[in-house]
Amino acid sequence: MADGNALKLEIVTPSGVAFSQNVAELTAPGVDGEIGILPGHVAMLTAIVTGTVTLKPVGGGADDTTKYTVAHGVLEVANDKALLLTEKCAKKDDVDIVATRARLKEVGEELGSFQGELDDKHRIALIEEEQWLASLLELIGDPPPPTTRELTRFQESGADVIIEELLDESGASEQASDDASQSD
Repeated sequence: MADGNALKLEIVTPSGVAFSQNVAELTAPGVDGEIGILPGHVAMLTAIVTGTVTLKPVGGGADDTTKYTVAHGVLEVANDKALLLTEKCAKKDDVDIVATRARLKEVGEELGSFQGELDDKHRIALIEEEQWLASLLELIGDPPPPTTRELTRFQESGADVIIEELLDESGASEQASDDASQSD
């Protein structure tokens, strides 16, 4: 266990441990936005999306940060320990800017001309690769223009329908309608 001013962080990929060290602070790209973790954080388990993980070393200043790009995964925090399990992890020195930009262009062109279904597995894999490549370029300070694609791993086809069904079952939508009519 880390001391009271540190959080023991491990970033683990299928090929092994990419990072293992005590840190003073961790930020990670969660499904609903960036997550900040400090020592003493409550226990949690959350999904991580492709993006940048920022680490502040113990005793370091505000400018002393280390950044990694991670792919989809999960983050578990408990007892001043954080375990980030991810498909891929890269640091700035790992990025080949020319190859990354070339592949990003190829993927973008393939997605632009894609004729299949929106939830086709090949299309989803291309979107996730595009997100990974864009995140690598962001890591080195040369991000591409933002792109929004639908149906990645943590988005479900028909999620709005599911939410409406849950609201109907709970009666919440009826209550909202009643509230609206009373305010007229």
